[in-house]
Amino acid sequence: MRTGTFVNQLSQDSKYTAFIPNKLPFEIKVDADLQNLLSKADLALGRLDGVADILPDVNFFILMYLRKEATLSSQIEGTQATFVDVLKAEAKIEDSEIHKDVDEILNYIRTLNFGIDKSQQLPLSLRLMREMHRNLLKGVRGETKSPGDFRTSQNWVGGVSIQTAAYVPPPHAYVVDLMGNIEDYLHDKSPIPVLIKTGLVHAQFETIHPFLDGNGRMGRLFITYYLCEQGILREPLLYLSDFFKRHKSIYYDKLTDYRQKDDIEGWLKFFLEGVIETSQSAVETARKIIKLREESYNKIASMGRSSEKGMMLLKKLFQMPMIRVKDIEQITTLENPNALVLLSKFVSKGILYEITGKQRNRVYTFRDYIDIFNP
Repeated sequence: MRTGTFVNQLSQDSKYTAFIPNKLPFEIKVDADLQNLLSKADLALGRLDGVADILPDVNFFILMYLRKEATLSSQIEGTQATFVDVLKAEAKIEDSEIHKDVDEILNYIRTLNFGIDKSQQLPLSLRLMREMHRNLLKGVRGETKSPGDFRTSQNWVGGVSIQTAAYVPPPHAYVVDLMGNIEDYLHDKSPIPVLIKTGLVHAQFETIHPFLDGNGRMGRLFITYYLCEQGILREPLLYLSDFFKRHKSIYYDKLTDYRQKDDIEGWLKFFLEGVIETSQSAVETARKIIKLREESYNKIASMGRSSEKGMMLLKKLFQMPMIRVKDIEQITTLENPNALVLLSKFVSKGILYEITGKQRNRVYTFRDYIDIFNP
């Protein structure tokens, strides 16, 4: 097969079958369907990249999308914390209902930002990949599983034992060489479309499973990172975890067929469909934000003397859509009762909504904005 070979293994009287992947590149059979999807994906990415030009505060848009991506990618791996938990945690809102594993999501956000910042100084490398992995698992579940180091023991995916596993990656002795091949392939100057490279490397990374923990998150994180590193996207705007989560069984089936049936093209078609759908969804999200922004500004413009401070507060809400009275005081430099007066106007205009039902320590949300990202 093009992708690799299943090989019987014996370890401490335990028999199992591991998959030893072949090295990249693979010969790709580009039929009309694959070519059509590639063209559509390129066009969709181009339109997505244009979002950076039409949004007044594109960094706020990126931040919200990254929060969503980090949440969904972590949930695929079993994390229970939600998008709202992340917003509360970042706003430093104390809430006993915030799930304890929210730190895994916050680490994901920090890790992607770390990688993109580093990419402006250093080329993509195994060293950088290991540094990103170390950040991903710092202080959270998996911190005891060699963060930042490729594995030196056998792992498996699914099942309670290696004999019942859904998939057994290559033995650890192969990992460094196979990951070195990925690094070489990413820097190869052959005229291979970047999206094809990205899809292949994601599947190959998942197949190698080079770390003891965090492989799925690292593999999905790589997609956005590489497209930015290659200049396909100026900003980190493409996040596929929503697509992968909604089609989770197909996602795993396509990766399985990539290995078991040599169906590289089937995987690439699924991957490109995800790029197209996700890009189109992000562009539509940007349109909704522009519309909401205009409607909200019009509401504030009618507030009379409060409109100047109101505009200051609204701009901050697009960055931090959960807020308390003390936050309003800091943002606007208003003191009570003036901060409360401004808050009441935002509530009466339907911009902010109180969510605790309490008389003290109230929390208000920019609900319409949050709902765009978290319907």
